[in-house]
Amino acid sequence: MSQRRIITGLDIGTTKICAIIAEVNDNEILDIIGIGTSPSVGLRKGVVVDIDDTVSSIESAIEKAERMAGIEVDSVYVGIAGSHISSMNSQGVVAITGEDKEITQEDIDRVIEASQIVAIPPEREILHVLPRGFVIDGCQKVKHPRGMSGVRLKVETHIVTGSITSIENLVKSVNKLGIDVEDVVLEPLAASESVLSNSEKELGVVLVDIGGGTTDVAIFKEGSIWYTAVLPVGGDHITNDIAVGLRTPIKNAEKIKIKDGSALADEVSEKEKIDVLTTSGKETKTVSRKLLCEIIEPRIDEIFSLVQQEIYESGYDGLIPAGLVVTGGASLMPLIPELASEKLDLPVRRGIPDKIDDLANFVDDNIYSVGNEEVNISEDSTAIFATGVGLVCYGNQQEHESPLTSQKEGKGMGNILNKVKDWFDGTF
Repeated sequence: MSQRRIITGLDIGTTKICAIIAEVNDNEILDIIGIGTSPSVGLRKGVVVDIDDTVSSIESAIEKAERMAGIEVDSVYVGIAGSHISSMNSQGVVAITGEDKEITQEDIDRVIEASQIVAIPPEREILHVLPRGFVIDGCQKVKHPRGMSGVRLKVETHIVTGSITSIENLVKSVNKLGIDVEDVVLEPLAASESVLSNSEKELGVVLVDIGGGTTDVAIFKEGSIWYTAVLPVGGDHITNDIAVGLRTPIKNAEKIKIKDGSALADEVSEKEKIDVLTTSGKETKTVSRKLLCEIIEPRIDEIFSLVQQEIYESGYDGLIPAGLVVTGGASLMPLIPELASEKLDLPVRRGIPDKIDDLANFVDDNIYSVGNEEVNISEDSTAIFATGVGLVCYGNQQEHESPLTSQKEGKGMGNILNKVKDWFDGTF
């Protein structure tokens, strides 16, 4: 009897922590066997600010997933985001040294290594080196150079870096539970594995993951990630606006945002009323739902204005015909795709994980906790699991393509060349 292959993804966000346990069946298809969520305490904008609270939050999510799956987790793929993340594009060039001038894996490793010779501050660490394409003696857009002949091999890569301190604190929070970190994965890269199609990535698409503390932007072109950015605004800012505008406690602001919020105020009738808890927490008052939405809309408009600015600054404005895919917990608000489409003049859809069937039905009683509030799960609502599912898909790709080199020592970031080789083999 073959050993069970278990993969766990851990999405550590500002608002929620989500653990997803999946088993790879005999047909190499992922089956979810456990999901656990908990409110995120101890993080601000994706960065650990209280390690004890963070450990407690992670432990709660993992224990719930373990109980559902009936197993104990010993390793995870961890998602990372936050304002400390930055990226750059780089190039590397090497000469082909073999007698017959045939490009080998060693040549590919050398050219990718050459692309990493860039100035990186000592307080930062490389998370990903992602090949965007190869050039052989001037022949561009080569995806799989191994076995081809040439004299000069060039690669274009996208390098993602993060603060060493932030990365180490995140890893330490998981290690304190006796759990190894297989790899630390950029969250929009993980989310893309679960919500984007290969044709969208090939044609050109923007992924916008609206989290609690930040909004992650990733641009894909020709099947690869070409640009990433982190915006310092997210769903928590909407909640704060509601709390101030309606003079209500933060917890109640979160509740009415989820229950009654809408991205387009003009689509809401003046006659609709909602009950709002006063700041004392002892009385309620009745206000117009339209007023609530008039508070929400400017902040969402600001988020997509910043997205629009990133697209322009990336140089890919007008080169993303597949449009924009919006995902993440804050994307669940009604009419967000419509507002984004009107703002950016692009086709926009809500991204939900489609690599695993019946995800919504798998959640016990179709209930999901956001903070201390419970909301019903619908098909679109599974967007809250986009990163968690993507981490599982990412881990399956890494382990399936090269199980002997899956990184189970230390925190999973030590050998960049092995990571790139695994990614390269699995993608091309």
